Amino acid sequence: NKWLQKSGDAPAIINEQKIEKSMVRLKRWYASYGYFNDEVDYKIEPNEKKKKRAKVTYFVTKHKPYFVGDSIVEKISSPVVDSLFQLTKAKSFIVPGKQYAANDFVNERDRLTIQFRNSGLYHFEQEYVGFEADTVNTDHKANITYIIPDRKITKNDSTYTVPFQVHTINEVRIVTDYSYENRDEAFQDSISYKGYKLFSYGKMRFRPKAIADAVSITPGKIYKDIDRRLTYNQISDLRIFKYPNINYSEVAADSTGKLLNATILLNPRDRFTLGVDFDAYTSTIQQFGISFSGNMIFRNIFRGAEILEISGRGSLGSSKDAADSESKFFNISEFGGDVKLTFPRIIFPINTEKLIPKYMSPSTSVSFGASLQNNIGLDRQTISGIYNYRWKPSKILTYQIDLLNLQYVRNLNVENYYNVYKSSYNRLNEIAQSLNYDFNNPDTNPTLEIPDETEDFILDVLNQNITADTDTFDEVLSIAERQARLTENNLIFASNITLTRDTRENINDNNFSRLRLKLESAGNVLSGISSVAGSQKNSAGNYRALGVVYSQYIKPEAEYIKHWDIEGKNIIAVRAFGGIAIPYGNSNSIPFTRSYFAGGANDNRGWKAYDLGPGSSGSILDFNDANFKLAFNAEYRFTILGDFKGGLFVDAGNIWNVLDNIEDDASVFNGIADLKEIAVATGIGLRYDFGFFVFRFDVGFKTHNPGKPIGERWFTDYSFRKA
Repeated sequence: NKWLQKSGDAPAIINEQKIEKSMVRLKRWYASYGYFNDEVDYKIEPNEKKKKRAKVTYFVTKHKPYFVGDSIVEKISSPVVDSLFQLTKAKSFIVPGKQYAANDFVNERDRLTIQFRNSGLYHFEQEYVGFEADTVNTDHKANITYIIPDRKITKNDSTYTVPFQVHTINEVRIVTDYSYENRDEAFQDSISYKGYKLFSYGKMRFRPKAIADAVSITPGKIYKDIDRRLTYNQISDLRIFKYPNINYSEVAADSTGKLLNATILLNPRDRFTLGVDFDAYTSTIQQFGISFSGNMIFRNIFRGAEILEISGRGSLGSSKDAADSESKFFNISEFGGDVKLTFPRIIFPINTEKLIPKYMSPSTSVSFGASLQNNIGLDRQTISGIYNYRWKPSKILTYQIDLLNLQYVRNLNVENYYNVYKSSYNRLNEIAQSLNYDFNNPDTNPTLEIPDETEDFILDVLNQNITADTDTFDEVLSIAERQARLTENNLIFASNITLTRDTRENINDNNFSRLRLKLESAGNVLSGISSVAGSQKNSAGNYRALGVVYSQYIKPEAEYIKHWDIEGKNIIAVRAFGGIAIPYGNSNSIPFTRSYFAGGANDNRGWKAYDLGPGSSGSILDFNDANFKLAFNAEYRFTILGDFKGGLFVDAGNIWNVLDNIEDDASVFNGIADLKEIAVATGIGLRYDFGFFVFRFDVGFKTHNPGKPIGERWFTDYSFRKA
């Protein structure tokens, strides 16, 4: 089977030479932790039940380990190296009295190399740091000696040594349009800017400030490895150039031998880039869908390393949930476009360079977007605008501030509401029938006609033209309020700040953590303007802006993700999320676009998207949402065969209403006691890694369903027909 040959592992054949090598590795491993006199043996035990099967057992006898001795000697030849060593001696990994560990010496060598190369020692390498451990007649103590010789120079056939020196950057030369093909040509243009010298083989296409701001190597300062790394990162973050080439050379005319020239070779990316995507998909709402998008990138549009991105997108889908069941196959669609302009600096009325220096790769983005949705019955037009700042104080830390996050949502076909939200419509019919409502067609169609009769019935109940008890009145009021919230136009004038701490090195790193904290506030600026301007409130007591009641709320969120890589084969992944959106001032509810839902392939896999919650209400409505959410996920991913993986998972969480206009006790979070309404799903999954994408198939079971009566919530009948 070729697939098994490709994906599987060959059987292990017992070989005594390999066993001997394994014994040597075991001795070395224990010796690396100070067990210098350990003994290793092995035994081969045949399997009595299976022919040609056996197991190998290794026996390790550990003796008393060695510890770092009290006396640590330093043999450092160069005075400048010795001075730098003494500055951070207290941070050494080699500590008297600590059990000997080879990793401590590796870490100490790395620590010293990093320190010295960031203190001007351009020629210093790891190989110059050596150690000697004396264990002869020391009573299980290893007396350590640091050995750092002078710099070794080989010239012609002779070798000699000289003391290390601190090097200083003399000149920084930047070639802005380098390529292998033009490397031997003469420069046609050059500019000097703040000590930097910029060269071009043609007409200079970049403003010097845009390039210099991305370079941390500074004339007149000492050589530092970190400046080279920061320059690599900052230039790459511009997305204007390919990976840069940075070289250093000693100044031949310098008699002291302490000056360096830095040369940075920049190879520009294509100024214009066109991308096209096409996808086919299915979901709980769409039985089939296709999407397509295109984007055009214009680099260095104003000669300051700016990037202009223009994109368009569209999608067509088929849904059985569409209000018009007799419509054509593609009965839902969305079309939209976006424009985004990014500047590689902070654009603000005051200078922010002291707070956000250039090594943090600061940027400012301005974007605008518009879309038109022909949805499953309720169409929507959306216009958005964002003005934000982004910077990275460190490799793992990123800040983003949306100074302005504007969204205007105009709902269309609102009269079609009850054709979409059928559970609300069915409940209205039940109430109308129980109240003996006078239907327009009581004989042929004893149901409320949409939209006129549904609206008339609601008004009759709320205006008390129809006698209804308190519970019925409250239920009709709740249905009417939900209709109003989901069909009203929204104006969101928000600001937010997001902090992300991500330790992941690359896409192949499976041992990392990610923390995301976000705080969003909306409506405060408009509320202040309305109050100062003396604007009039509408009949409901709300201010308007541009003819729309604007939203006012505060919304904090926190998300934590942690992955553990187990022996490079298996992974444990956990995720925790919590978010709440609290309306106040001009709002008593949260817009649908800013609320939370639960369920779905990327949330709680025992429920479809929007089918879970709120609380213990039993998901009686269509597209359930709320303004408070808790979610927890844990998954164990293991290798079945080669790239064929398996997964066991537990998902927990729910959504609730809190501090808004919803009064249904089953939907409202009233305190810690309501955590018993956490929904739990357990399940199994299969994955196959194709390299360029991962196929995933999960089966989830509603293990604890808060929508059921107490005593019936726990699920034990695990069968695929009930998944």
